[in-house]
Amino acid sequence: MNKIKKSLLLTAMWVLTAIGFGIYVYMTRGAELGFQWFSVYVTEYMLSIDNLFIMLLIFSYFKVEEKYQHRVLFLGILGAFVFRLIFITLGFEIVQRFEWVLYMFGALLIYTGYKILQEKNEKDQNLDTNKLLKFLNKVLPIAKGNHGKKFFIRKDGQFYITTLFLCLLMIEFSDIIFAVDSIPASFAISQDRFVIFTANAFALLGLRSLFFVVEYILHKFHLITKALAIILFFIGGKMLLGIFNIHISSAISLAVLFGIIFTAIILSGIFPKKEMRV
Repeated sequence: MNKIKKSLLLTAMWVLTAIGFGIYVYMTRGAELGFQWFSVYVTEYMLSIDNLFIMLLIFSYFKVEEKYQHRVLFLGILGAFVFRLIFITLGFEIVQRFEWVLYMFGALLIYTGYKILQEKNEKDQNLDTNKLLKFLNKVLPIAKGNHGKKFFIRKDGQFYITTLFLCLLMIEFSDIIFAVDSIPASFAISQDRFVIFTANAFALLGLRSLFFVVEYILHKFHLITKALAIILFFIGGKMLLGIFNIHISSAISLAVLFGIIFTAIILSGIFPKKEMRV
């Protein structure tokens, strides 16, 4: 079994596990929270695909060998759990005190969707101009070259971090940015602690296996990223409609999310991505 097939099977296993848990929420906590759970899970999972592509770019830039990617991925996803926990906890505290912040979340999601639509083609993205990377290269003692799986080394009596650890730092930073963008989407869909915590956890559980198929997914279904932007427009718009006392049910919202995703998949097949000529 090749790497892609194995990763697809593991990804399918995690997705089916999440579906089973979502059904449990539906059966034990009611239809409304059940639909909210699936909406949060689908949205966060879609956002995770976009974040995994950033990880792919970072690994490619630092030329990290595949045998070391697993270790960095594990720590990166563990960091994502921690950041999500922090941001979700802070989010609940803020929303409980200032309910109007939810409308700011809606506006933020629309802006994030706009940014996604404005993103350059993945082939044009280059970390050489990344300001954080430039800063870290200036302030940290970095040992150039390949040092295997080591994060830290001593050379001539001096302490250095390796490029593998620098790679991990960049991934953790992308996790923070990802949490800032994604957690408002969860709150725009539901304000139930159990729903948001568990749906986000399940969205993260299968990321390690999904990483090794994400490049294939984004190439095969190239309109998925555009679909993500439309999903954020919809969720943000739904939240802002609350200002005018207009509410869209969770069942309709979930149907719209799936409709957007399936439309993107179908259109990606009808209008395949044109290969760049060299």
